[in-house]
Amino acid sequence: METKIFKPTEIDAAAQAIRDGQLVAFPTETVYGLGADATNEAAVKQVYLAKGRPSDNPLIVHVTGMDTVEQYAQPLSPAAKKLIKAFWPGPLTLIFKLQPGKLSSAVTGGLNTAAFRNPDNQVTLDLIRTAGVPLVGPSANTSGKPSPTLAKHVYHDLNGKIAGILDDGPTEVGVESTVLDMSTDMPTILRPGAVTEEELTAVIGDVRSSHHRVGAKEVPKAPGMKYKHYAPNAQVTIVDHEADWSAAMAWAGHQDGTIGVMATDPILAELTLPNNTETYSLGANLDSASHQLFAGLRHFDLESPVTGILAQGFPDDGLGAAYMNRLNKSAGQVHFEK
Repeated sequence: METKIFKPTEIDAAAQAIRDGQLVAFPTETVYGLGADATNEAAVKQVYLAKGRPSDNPLIVHVTGMDTVEQYAQPLSPAAKKLIKAFWPGPLTLIFKLQPGKLSSAVTGGLNTAAFRNPDNQVTLDLIRTAGVPLVGPSANTSGKPSPTLAKHVYHDLNGKIAGILDDGPTEVGVESTVLDMSTDMPTILRPGAVTEEELTAVIGDVRSSHHRVGAKEVPKAPGMKYKHYAPNAQVTIVDHEADWSAAMAWAGHQDGTIGVMATDPILAELTLPNNTETYSLGANLDSASHQLFAGLRHFDLESPVTGILAQGFPDDGLGAAYMNRLNKSAGQVHFEK
């Protein structure tokens, strides 16, 4: 299969591929998603095969608004409608109980719930409208690897496995959406993201964060809860926000191979870098670091291979919760210890 790169002016052709049951990667404000017709079970199953994704890992359904959600979900609560009004289109995924038989178990992982999102990218909204169907859209990468923030990241992982990539340039947010479970009595954050707990609380009152570890035989309600994610080829080690970077540089200088250093500009400016290090700037602050995290991990896979990566940590609150969630998973919870 030849993977075609669709320009934003070629939405009709990309939408036709979707209607034909093929897979087309699409841009969102967070990361690139791997799109298939959510109502076509055979197409949805191809998503799992292309990514090498476990079949019990449910998929997010991308829609153009609340009207589509109401075709599949049980009646929405007033709180759910407030969230949709406040944050859609945007990086918030909402989990709802489904009407019986409305979506294939290939989408839901066999659960009676499904996750819905209204992405804030006009090209993809036009794609969904033109295709005339909602799209499943897990990150468009090989399962377990860093999420793609550029079309070339998708092409690297999935060339020859999917019909096309709708290229709209770099994504804006860089980490995936917040996932909020609205199917329980207390709204629960299953995956932190660009919409923070504080922002959600301001709209609907109390929400809680889930620290539940999904068991080996348990089906996760949302992506990112069970399986290894975001890992580049090299081992990532987190340098915590209160850690001694000079000690980390001393450690790096004693390693045999090249060590990648991912940090913000203020940190990089203060470091005495050993000769065997290569740097990747995470920008000025947490906002830019969240945007650049996956791109940096991809950089050390694709453009400048290294034997290890030291990555800057941040306090685990607000947007930092989303950043650290991804970074901890990419590192397998490995932190630098002096």
